[in-house]
Amino acid sequence: MINNTVKSPLRQGMTLANLPLPLSPAFITAVGVLLITIIALFTAPYVGMADNGDFFRSIYSNGIYFNLPDYDEQYFGYFVKQYGIFQYFNENGATLFSSQSLFIQLSIGLNKLFFSSEVFDIRFQAVIYTILYVAAIYLLIEAITWGMTRKQGWVTAGIAIFIFGDTGYTAYFNSFYGESVVMITMITMFAAWLLLYQKRYNDYVLLALFLISTIILTTSKQQNAPVGIIIAVLGCSILWIRRDKIFRILTLVSLALILFAGVFTYLNISDEFVNINQFHAMTRGVLKDSSDPEKALKSFDIDEQYAILKNSIYYEKYGTIDVNSPILQENFYSRYGFVSILKYYISNPDQLNSILNVAAQSAFSIKPAAMGNYEQSVGKEFRAQSHFFTGYSQLKKALAPRTIGFIFLWTVLVIGLYMPSFVTAIKARNFRGLQRMVLIVATIGIGLSGIFVSIIGAGDADISKHEFLFTLSFDLVTFLTVSSVIGRRFSKNRKKPVNESPTMSSPFTKPQKDVSV
Repeated sequence: MINNTVKSPLRQGMTLANLPLPLSPAFITAVGVLLITIIALFTAPYVGMADNGDFFRSIYSNGIYFNLPDYDEQYFGYFVKQYGIFQYFNENGATLFSSQSLFIQLSIGLNKLFFSSEVFDIRFQAVIYTILYVAAIYLLIEAITWGMTRKQGWVTAGIAIFIFGDTGYTAYFNSFYGESVVMITMITMFAAWLLLYQKRYNDYVLLALFLISTIILTTSKQQNAPVGIIIAVLGCSILWIRRDKIFRILTLVSLALILFAGVFTYLNISDEFVNINQFHAMTRGVLKDSSDPEKALKSFDIDEQYAILKNSIYYEKYGTIDVNSPILQENFYSRYGFVSILKYYISNPDQLNSILNVAAQSAFSIKPAAMGNYEQSVGKEFRAQSHFFTGYSQLKKALAPRTIGFIFLWTVLVIGLYMPSFVTAIKARNFRGLQRMVLIVATIGIGLSGIFVSIIGAGDADISKHEFLFTLSFDLVTFLTVSSVIGRRFSKNRKKPVNESPTMSSPFTKPQKDVSV
C-alpha cells in the first residue's frame, strides 16, 4: 500500500502482479494524452493536416492515390481523410527511401481488414501512431518521475500532458508527413537511453528498444541522416556501462547499424530532392540575405546573371528558368554543394548570423501555420487552424525569444546545470552515471543539426516543418530539466526516497547485479 505521507515515494506500492499502481504519473500522463488525442483526431470535427504537396512522395509508392476530383484545390487549406487504394498494378516507384512506409503499409492492412479494400481512411494510420505515441510517453514519464514523491510526480505528469498532449504535435498523425514517425521514435529513444542510465530494467531489452527506435528515426526522413551519426558517436559511452562481453559486442553492433543507417539514408537521397534542396539552398539561402548576390555567385564560380533567381521557389508555376534544364544543371547545380555553402557561411559570419536568426524565428513552432486542420465539409475558412488543446504550442511560440542567441544560452544553461553530476561520474569512472549528460548533449546536437541541415541544405524554404527536430529536442530537454528542478535531481549523489531501488522489477525485468565499470 502506498504511504499516505507527503514524502512517500512515487513507486513505493506495487500491485500483486508486480506492476506499478494505476495512478502512477506515467499512467496518468498516458491516459491524459490518449483521451485528448482521441477527442481531437477521432471525434468530429476531425483534426488533421492539409497536404502541402509532399504527400505524393509517401503514398503513391505505397499503393494509395488521390481520389478526390478537386483534391488540388484543397492543397494547404483542408485536411482530407480518405484516399483511394490502387486495385491493379502500381507503376509508381518509391521517390524516396523512408521507414515511414512501414507504418503506412500496416495501416493499409488494418484498413482493408476492418473498413475497405478500395478506400483508405487515414484514421487507421492515426490509431497506430496514437498507440505507439502513448506507449512512448508512458516510458518517458516512467523514467523522468523515478524517485519523485507522489506530489512531485503528479505535477510532472500535469506538465507532460500540457506539452505532449498538445494537438500541434498529434495533428501530424492524421497526415502523411514524416514528423509523426520522428516524434514517436525520438521520444522512445530518449526514454530508453534515460532508463539505461537509471539501471532499472533489463539492459538488453532497453538496448534493443534504443536500436530499433533510432534506426527508424534516422531513416524516417532524409534530413535525419546526421541523427544516426550523432547517436552512433556519442552512444559509444554505452559500451562501458557493463562489463559483460556479450553486452559490449551487441552495443558495438547496434552502434555500427545506427551509423550505417545514417550513411545509407544520406546516400539514398534521390537526385530530384537533391536539386530541389540545392536550388533553395542558393536562392532562399545564400542569395536571399546577400547584399551583393552577384559577388556571392562569383565566389562559387557561377555566372552572375543567375542573381535573378534570388528568392525564387523551385515549384513556381511560371519561373524565370526551367529548374530541370540541362543548362541549369551544368552551370548552376554542379558548381556548389553542402560543403561549399557551409564554407561560404563560415567566411561570411554576418550572413550566417542573419540566416540563423531567420531559422530561430521558426524554431519554436510545433505546427506550421501554412497548413489547415479541418475538412472542407466543416465549413471553416481556407487554412483554418484548430485551437483545441494547443495552449503549450501557442505559449511557446509567443514567449520563446526566437533568436539564435537564446538557443545558445539555453544550451549553455542546460549543460551547466547537469555538469556537476557529469564531472562526479567521470571522477568515479561511473560510465552509467554519465549517460544522462551524454543523452542531453546528443539530443541538443540532434536538434541543432535540424537547424543547420535546414538552412544550409534548403535555405528558409518550408523551414518551420524542417526544424521539427529542433522543437521536439528543445521540448524533451527542457521538460527533463524542469522535472529535475521539481525533483531536485541535478546531483547524481542525491539521497534516494525510501524503498527506491535502481533494480525495480517489472514484467520483463529481472534484478541485475552492479556490473558498471
